[in-house]
Amino acid sequence: MTATLIWILVVLVAIGLYLSWTAGRLDRLHARIDAARAALDAQLLRRASVAQELATSGVLDPAASIVLYEAAHAARQAEEEQREVAESELSQALRAVFADPQQVEAVREAPGGEGAARELTEAVRRVPMARRFHNDAVGAARRLREHRKVRWFRLAGHAPFPMAFEMDDEPPAALADRSV
Repeated sequence: MTATLIWILVVLVAIGLYLSWTAGRLDRLHARIDAARAALDAQLLRRASVAQELATSGVLDPAASIVLYEAAHAARQAEEEQREVAESELSQALRAVFADPQQVEAVREAPGGEGAARELTEAVRRVPMARRFHNDAVGAARRLREHRKVRWFRLAGHAPFPMAFEMDDEPPAALADRSV
């Protein structure tokens, strides 16, 4: 009788340890999502700031400046629910303004334009990477949260279900092809 109780206790402790390890793993994934989201937000803010700065510099023609400024301003001021749409519109505005490689060359030839073009190129290259890291972390957490053991034992606690950040982040061809 005591041997059976000992084995039952050992099995329950093993199950408890496994569930504790799974909950810890899920907690680490949620922390990774938070860090990746902060990095993504920083890159999006950097891209919008550089675009806004370039739009107000007087280097671009007036129509391009207005389009770029309004898209960058909307991206910086967007509420969380509208952020993906505003960031996608900024990507589209960047592609429209810098569709022609001559536009990039005009920016580079202006005083201080070389640095501004380099900064914008770096910003538009980093956004897709930051978004991919964030969405990879979200995917890993979602896969773990879909397991029955996580749902049955409520191992996720009260953490909100992670959502991917979906946006158009394709850089302008004239900026993507340039070496930094």
